[in-house]
Amino acid sequence: MAQNMFRSGFLVRTTHTLITWAITLTLFLHNTDLRKCEELGELLMPVVFILLVVLSVLLYFAVSLMDPGFVLSDTEKGSQDLTEEMESMMESSAPWLRRCGYCLLQQPMRAKHCQTCKCCVRRYDHHCPWIENCVGERNHRWFVIYLLVQLLALLWAFHIALSGLSPSVTWDLWFRSNGFLLASLVIVGIFSVAVVLLLGCHLYLVSINCTTWEFMSRHRISYLKNCDSEYSPFDRGVFCNLWDFFCTCRTVMWEQTFLRKSTSSI
Repeated sequence: MAQNMFRSGFLVRTTHTLITWAITLTLFLHNTDLRKCEELGELLMPVVFILLVVLSVLLYFAVSLMDPGFVLSDTEKGSQDLTEEMESMMESSAPWLRRCGYCLLQQPMRAKHCQTCKCCVRRYDHHCPWIENCVGERNHRWFVIYLLVQLLALLWAFHIALSGLSPSVTWDLWFRSNGFLLASLVIVGIFSVAVVLLLGCHLYLVSINCTTWEFMSRHRISYLKNCDSEYSPFDRGVFCNLWDFFCTCRTVMWEQTFLRKSTSSI
């Protein structure tokens, strides 16, 4: 984990952390609601806000440095064993069985090779430049939770920054006295829009049990290209999809899910 921190993502993670704490410091130094509560001795709001910011930073580094589900050998299996009938079906006709052209490992279903990370990732979603890591089966739920916490922190910071804007006699004096808060508002606003879009897209894809890669490249994926455009062989309904995504901590053998769905639809 320590080695990952000092690779190419070090600059991105450092920049993200510095911007986070610079904006937080700006909100405390100006005449915002945070500063007023602090001066009045009402520390609940400042403490909760700081804890939320700390939680967002911790989740950011956890998702950034976590193993997203790298495929390290041909012998990796899911937590459930296949029946003899399913094993014979897989051996006889399984168009998804393939070896990676880069690392030469046999890819499990829904896995994809990431050329940036130089590894195949189980249930590959996408490589995120924001965290300089892949989003895959092991860290996808934490990525969504991070987005939710980050959105709460951003919206609260936006409200606090608005509360600190002070009136002035002229526009020139107004910009001078509110310059740092305005810069914080712009940065927080841009990030808020980005996080809302990301969170909305991921929650939608999770609700139908689809990944970003599968949604964008459906026509090129062997186990999806012959399916109807709105059909997903992994969709078990919104509630079950959300439950499995947020509450299932084991490695899933998607070949088994695919075969069960295929045989039940025949």
